Amino acid sequence: MSYQLVCGIETHIELATKTKIFCGCTTQFGGEPNTHCCPVCTGQPGALPILNKEVIAFAVRAGLAVNCKINNNSHMDRKNYVYPDLPKAYQISQFDEPVCVDGYVELDSGKKIRIERIHIEEDAGKLIHDGGYTYVDYNRGGVPLIEIVSMADISSPEEAKEYAEKLQLIMRNVGVSDCKMQEGSMRCDVNVSIHQPGEPWGTRTEIKNINSLSNIVRAMELEMERQEDILDAGDRVIQSTMRYDANSDTVYVLRSKENADDYRYFPEPDILRFYISPEMVEEIRESLPELPDAKLKRYIEMGLPENNARLIYKYKNVTKFFDDAVSEGASAGNTLNLIIGTIYAVLQTEEDKENFEIKTTASQLAALVKLIDEKKIRANKAKEVLAQMLESGNDVTAYINEDDLAGLSDDDLRALCQGAIDANPKAVQDIKDGKDKAINVMFGYVMKNSRGKADVKKAEAFIRELIK
Repeated sequence: MSYQLVCGIETHIELATKTKIFCGCTTQFGGEPNTHCCPVCTGQPGALPILNKEVIAFAVRAGLAVNCKINNNSHMDRKNYVYPDLPKAYQISQFDEPVCVDGYVELDSGKKIRIERIHIEEDAGKLIHDGGYTYVDYNRGGVPLIEIVSMADISSPEEAKEYAEKLQLIMRNVGVSDCKMQEGSMRCDVNVSIHQPGEPWGTRTEIKNINSLSNIVRAMELEMERQEDILDAGDRVIQSTMRYDANSDTVYVLRSKENADDYRYFPEPDILRFYISPEMVEEIRESLPELPDAKLKRYIEMGLPENNARLIYKYKNVTKFFDDAVSEGASAGNTLNLIIGTIYAVLQTEEDKENFEIKTTASQLAALVKLIDEKKIRANKAKEVLAQMLESGNDVTAYINEDDLAGLSDDDLRALCQGAIDANPKAVQDIKDGKDKAINVMFGYVMKNSRGKADVKKAEAFIRELIK
């Protein structure tokens, strides 16, 4: 029996503030357990929260980046639940007046995944289960979050992955968060339901805290299969909170799903309502950088192949390096080729590319690329030189001298071509017999003996003329 998927995603993103949302404790990742906390973020009696203004600015920044409207008037709410990772038995969040509403993220297909809301809240602590005991680390408690809630517009696991990846790229690009899923600074709760075409939507389940893009796809596939089996057997899906275990590649039920009424939301009495001025919103809007999709479009319009442009557009530091080199007169195509062909050879992981810590500057790369553009050196020679520059941090002049840049006269090239013919009689006969690939042997001889200076097209013309 065929079913249709209905999916929405709630994405929790830790903000890149230096301190927590309601106190002065550090938000730095790691540290010894329970060393990044204080009476406020551990909910001690009498401790009062003070809202971090930068958290509001970051939320506005995130909302504008995904086309949201900004609520000028907003407030915090208490979300009540009892769990060991939340010592005061309630979370300070937002309910009916979130900071951002009515946005969207556009997929490559042109489909828009609508965003219902973005609200700010505090993170909870972390539970560690070990040897039959459960330990609590409150270092993460009180770290500021935004929760981005999509509408149920997603209709395949692949769309879910693309939506989450685009959110990740956008938030990194505007400086809201590093969105490192492996460190928990971006986590996705995926809501899944299935139904037969033409029938009402089915009962949804929520898969909590998915921590990688690939796991989003796999968790959804497994939960869709589970729901299909239930419905095919004539049973009904129970609204539940689920967990995906990557080690066993399974989804399983954690608990029955709470509704909003269960949380008994009410306005947070210890924090005043706050006002976000239109002037503040416009100032933040004007400070936004070029967003990833706009950057990719610009690169394609520059004449770069889309597949190659996609290899750099999502890394903020890489694209700045690329743009700086091009702004100094280097051609876009040759600059891109050296980045993905040589620099990426030493920056192999996603984190390496995001950090982009290399010794060579954009100006140094531009000087090298311009030698290719002016046909003073060949691309292969440039790759060799760049590899040395990356290791040492030296300028191109440390590896290429005036003799290297001297051109090759036609007479010298013709003499090299004759030498290639004399040294390779079998290849000459093969060419005469119509085996054109044999000419590559000649090119090897010419390029080696010209130290990479020869013009291949001109050399081919001379070789064919000489062996007639």
